[in-house]
Amino acid sequence: MSLAELYTKDARVWVPDPDLVWVGATLLQDYTGQKQLTVQYEEDAEEGQLSVKDADHLPPLRNPDILIGENDLTSLSYLHEPAVLYNLQVRFCERSAIYTYCGIVLVAINPYESLPIYDNDTINAYTGQDMANMDPHIFAVAEEAFKRVSRFEENQSIIVSGESGAGKTVSAKYAMRYFATVCGAGAETQIERKVLASNPIMESFGNAKTTRNDNSSRFGKFIEIGFSKHDTIIGANMRTYLLEKSRVVFQAPEERNYHIFYQLCSSCDLPELEFLKLNH
Repeated sequence: MSLAELYTKDARVWVPDPDLVWVGATLLQDYTGQKQLTVQYEEDAEEGQLSVKDADHLPPLRNPDILIGENDLTSLSYLHEPAVLYNLQVRFCERSAIYTYCGIVLVAINPYESLPIYDNDTINAYTGQDMANMDPHIFAVAEEAFKRVSRFEENQSIIVSGESGAGKTVSAKYAMRYFATVCGAGAETQIERKVLASNPIMESFGNAKTTRNDNSSRFGKFIEIGFSKHDTIIGANMRTYLLEKSRVVFQAPEERNYHIFYQLCSSCDLPELEFLKLNH
């Protein structure tokens, strides 16, 4: 289908906005190569002119309403920045869904509050299920990885990435909790507890205040969990630890050094720390 057939009168598009990032609008004329398009904004019903450099810079098209809120972004007819942001907004704000798939990738929005979706009943609901048959969840990703390990003996990696305060540490914790639970209780759960018990030490030496997060992790880590032939957890270790070393000697405005620096200074009068000579 040609551009002329897509960008016709009444076609719904996304228009850049300095405050709202993207706003919805409707074309009031067909696109025939002109440099200006007349649009009507859906928020206030006002008309406006949209500059178009060429056919490669036309405003992104909006998805049909029937697709809005899909739990997999790849199901959308148009997959671009405004489509992704709007679909995530609808799922989060209107449906209280913090998880959305994008193929095999799980997109998570930090709700900054505790949600009742990580209990044992939820774990049991995802155990043995296929990702496609269940709502998006970190447990679904963990189950898919565990299935590959247990059935096919294939090594698996779960990459957790995101900006400061996105919830990476918590997501990794829930994945480990899932493994500990499906592998059995008791001794196996102790492995998870031991791994998580290292967090306070890790945070002391690896977390710092930034302009976006008072307790921001400034390090990356690779945690390896070992499974036995009987699908039980037999151990875990940290293979790689990458620290933002530049922060030790220099901090940006409104940011701080690692927590351990201030913890040591506040404890400088303790006899056991006298040898460090933490004077004024």
